[in-house]
Amino acid sequence: MPEIDFWYSIGSTYSFLTVMRLDDWCAEHDATVNWRPFNVRTVMSAQQNIPFAGKPEKSAYMWRDIERRCAKYHIHASLPAPYPISDLALANQVALLGMMDGWGKSFTQNLYRIWFEDGVEAGSESALSEALLRCQQDPRLTLARARSPDIVTALEAETDVAVKLGVFGAPSFVVRQEVFWGDDRLDDALSWARVGHVV
Repeated sequence: MPEIDFWYSIGSTYSFLTVMRLDDWCAEHDATVNWRPFNVRTVMSAQQNIPFAGKPEKSAYMWRDIERRCAKYHIHASLPAPYPISDLALANQVALLGMMDGWGKSFTQNLYRIWFEDGVEAGSESALSEALLRCQQDPRLTLARARSPDIVTALEAETDVAVKLGVFGAPSFVVRQEVFWGDDRLDDALSWARVGHVV
């Protein structure tokens, strides 16, 4: 079966829903998903797309929608969470470094819990450090590595790959060049992977 790539960006509120349920979903559907952090802010800036800033009605809808979907998935969250986050690039550089070293998924899950359950802004050094500690990583050394030119360039390269695939928001799922945008499109991505169309 073709693989599903999960393109997400720490800083994306709707990615929280996927991050928190994806392991159980994969076990339930006997599916494998590749976690691919990228910088969605770069993509959205290039498109002059600012989805929630200065739009109180849309922001209120977003938090209520996430609250409804959390209830559907039995996910705990204390909403609204601090938003937007300050250092989105660094958070995703840490996640990408973790994907290279084997602790990226755990870091992402822990950081989203700290953000959505504990109310600590995910781009802050305190949140990043706590998430790293929960993954048995040294925060000082790891944050220094994440800020290195190699990792900065690696995240930029991943973001370029996402753009070339047609990814414009997070979360997105890509199967054989086909893009499915939004947490609620995960099942459609699986259908495409299995039978080549949405059922």
